Amino acid sequence: MRRFMMTTAMVVAAAVSSLPGAAAETGPDLGWLQNDLDSLVRTLGVPGAQLVVSGDGRHAEIVSGIGDLGTGGAFPGNAQVRIASNTKTFVSTVLLQLVAEGLVDLDSPVEQYLPGLVRGPGGDGHRITVRNLLQHASGIPDYLSYLSLESVADLQRPRSADELIRLALDQPAEFDPGTSTGYSNTGYLLAGKVIEQVTGRPVGVEVTRRILLPLGLHETYWPLFPLENALRAPHPRAYHNFDGALIDVADIDPGWGLSDGAMVSTGADLNRFFLALLSGTVLPPAQLAQMQHIVPSGDPLRGDDFGLGLFHRTNACGMEVWSHGGAMHGFLVLEAATAGRAVTVSMNQLPDPVTTVMYQADMNAVIDAALCRN
Repeated sequence: MRRFMMTTAMVVAAAVSSLPGAAAETGPDLGWLQNDLDSLVRTLGVPGAQLVVSGDGRHAEIVSGIGDLGTGGAFPGNAQVRIASNTKTFVSTVLLQLVAEGLVDLDSPVEQYLPGLVRGPGGDGHRITVRNLLQHASGIPDYLSYLSLESVADLQRPRSADELIRLALDQPAEFDPGTSTGYSNTGYLLAGKVIEQVTGRPVGVEVTRRILLPLGLHETYWPLFPLENALRAPHPRAYHNFDGALIDVADIDPGWGLSDGAMVSTGADLNRFFLALLSGTVLPPAQLAQMQHIVPSGDPLRGDDFGLGLFHRTNACGMEVWSHGGAMHGFLVLEAATAGRAVTVSMNQLPDPVTTVMYQADMNAVIDAALCRN
């Protein structure tokens, strides 16, 4: 699926191939991590992976497998990838900045900011709050459940946010707002619209001026869709299995410029963002606390709980870690972070849902090892 699929859940993954990896800036203690990544490469069966660990005075980048099946080349250093639903953490952060500025109230109804938009069997804007949108507690169905993306032609036919919101709202609501949780990309299309309504500027512009520029995230951007489709900087090729055929989709942007999954970044930049966010650089303490207030996901396939654009779990060594993760055709990009250390793993093919679920524990172990070991 195009975003962070419910069946892939919040797994932390490494990527795969039968070839041995190569390390950039590998310290004397990282050989074990290279071996773990190579093992996952062979197990999951996708072309390649890159792991970047940052913080605590260190930065290391490790790659495994193949970045380009045509040439046999590895992932390029500091590779740009489509980060899919990791975009949601940036969007939530901007909304919480607006809360801190007194321009948005988390517990006000969406109707206050988007009058007349949220109407239908799928939800009522008078009853759904901004907090509900950010915490996947709105009950609005995920439009991805009703959208076919099973061919290259499907990926190349963009849909607007309004069309996808309407598609979701025409379906029955999954639950009453605030009574449960259910991962919904639709909620973040609406969150992006709240930002645009309040600021008068496109959500990508607000993310850029409020987060990317102040933090110096020079390799991260919101694509100018539909004017550009190819990634701007060195990147791996991206592959998706369509009916048994592995197709290169690197030059197709299945994010369509939308606020639930449009952005492009690198492992180093994503780490820098999460470290800044969790250390209190990006949000005031009150809003960071709101972001980190969690509720159970209610999904047996998930090992994490929902904050506001953040996911939480306790890892193998007892650390409280925060993350999001993103998946779309061609890429799976996952991370986990504390205030002092962050790890991002990018892979250039999205494994099928069954494989992802089967090896969730193995994939978590790679990230946990990078976070826990000195």
